[in-house]
Amino acid sequence: MNTDPNVFSNNEITVTYNPHKCINAEKCAKGLSAVFRQTVIPWINLDGAPACKIMAQVKKCPSGALQCFNKKMQVA
Repeated sequence: MNTDPNVFSNNEITVTYNPHKCINAEKCAKGLSAVFRQTVIPWINLDGAPACKIMAQVKKCPSGALQCFNKKMQVA
């Protein structure tokens, strides 16, 4: 099974990262360093903060390289 290394998911949310669009990863790392880690792989740790805080930080992404989807809001 192939997985996308730029898709991070837990029971509540899915965060996707498009490195080709990213213009300033440091902004995310400074904004929520327990989630967006610059020196650790995988660099996005969804256990580092509550989903609401992660979603708020993703909304601040200046390039749109980060996207967030709330699994509880999706309709099957």
